[in-house]
Amino acid sequence: MPKQKWDNPDTNDLIKTICALKNEEEARDFLRDLLTEGELIEFGKRWKAVQMLAERERYMEIQAKTGLSSTTVARVARWFKKGTGGYRRMLVRMKKTIVK
Repeated sequence: MPKQKWDNPDTNDLIKTICALKNEEEARDFLRDLLTEGELIEFGKRWKAVQMLAERERYMEIQAKTGLSSTTVARVARWFKKGTGGYRRMLVRMKKTIVK
């Protein structure tokens, strides 16, 4: 598989940094400093959309409840179905749902 644009030394360093966070407080502080308020809110909405997709909610319901655009919901759904498995792994780990 060819290396992706996002797979580079800078993003790898960021990933290692995130893995070094010790608790929710550190994660909250780091992410708030790293991201704008809008970006952080957007990521929260996307994670909510993943949870709703796992519960088989309809796209229109997800849009209505999260305020995400239809394009963003479709993009999240595509990665949920055919991505690297990260969403599913974390749903199971966080006991958000049983994913089949």
